[in-house]
Amino acid sequence: MPSRFVLTIALLIALPAAAGEWIPTTLGTAKGLRNLVLDLTSGAVLIETAKGYLRVVDGKRLAAAPAPDRMLPKDAIPHSRAVKGTRDIASAWLSDPTRRYGHGVLGDQIEAGSLSIRMASGTVAKIILNEDSVFEDLMPRLHDLDGDGRDEVIVVRSYLVAGAAVAVFGLDGGKIVRRAESPPIGQSHRWLCPVGMADFDGDGRIEIAVVETPHLGRTIVIYRQYGEKLVEVARQYGHSNHFIGSTVLDMSAVLDVDGDGIRDMVVPTGGRSRLVAMSFAGGKFKEIARTPHGAEIVTAVIAADLDGNGTADLVYGWRDGRVELIRR
Repeated sequence: MPSRFVLTIALLIALPAAAGEWIPTTLGTAKGLRNLVLDLTSGAVLIETAKGYLRVVDGKRLAAAPAPDRMLPKDAIPHSRAVKGTRDIASAWLSDPTRRYGHGVLGDQIEAGSLSIRMASGTVAKIILNEDSVFEDLMPRLHDLDGDGRDEVIVVRSYLVAGAAVAVFGLDGGKIVRRAESPPIGQSHRWLCPVGMADFDGDGRIEIAVVETPHLGRTIVIYRQYGEKLVEVARQYGHSNHFIGSTVLDMSAVLDVDGDGIRDMVVPTGGRSRLVAMSFAGGKFKEIARTPHGAEIVTAVIAADLDGNGTADLVYGWRDGRVELIRR
């Protein structure tokens, strides 16, 4: 596989209208492109291909790279990812494979029957679901939602009859307990894909953003926690961060795009042919930037400071193998 690629120099151009246009740099074409992964140890962006891995070098080119360490616990479900934490949770993963749901939207009909957490002390706790639901997800997400200095785990829970919901779990006395949950979509085999967690409206409270039914309704939904309930506060049609059969669940990113101190959502459009930055500052959706029309986005959208200027850049990949960089 070639290690050198012709670069296309590009600038971030602001349009006079309310939204700006992002003109990405093409870092190269990776044959057999599967996904992008951020190596948390080195900070490198790794490109997974059918024949191995590449990495983004100095934000300018692609070069061969060793495969990342993806050691998973023995009870983890296939294609899943364990996430690491720095607070009371050392790591979390989805465990105990089950076929009782049979949806298959994430590449196979295997879902998780339980959630496992390794605490900072090294002790492992597990919560096992009843037969009426599964974790239809591949990667738990850690975030301190209530500001108490401890992480919560955000995961997609799907009910066999009522479809997917957003569920929040935490630790209490060494046990995993459910903290909050959204109402399920209301129909079996209807799914949602998380975008991320942040104070999206700038009021000091953390919200959870998801794309509800990314293959059908393609709608961003914002949830806020009230006691044991996640309550919908807004929705915006026209976005998708997943396609049927894909194991890529991070096809979106959360970062402050416009420099107003409030984090924004970077999510593909409904057909995944553009990448769009959406603000929810003040409780209203507003598009603030987008890329030109292109092929279908099929990889994770990685936010990482590749040039060392203190601002996160964006890296993503198209179905035709092109790896694109938005410099910021």
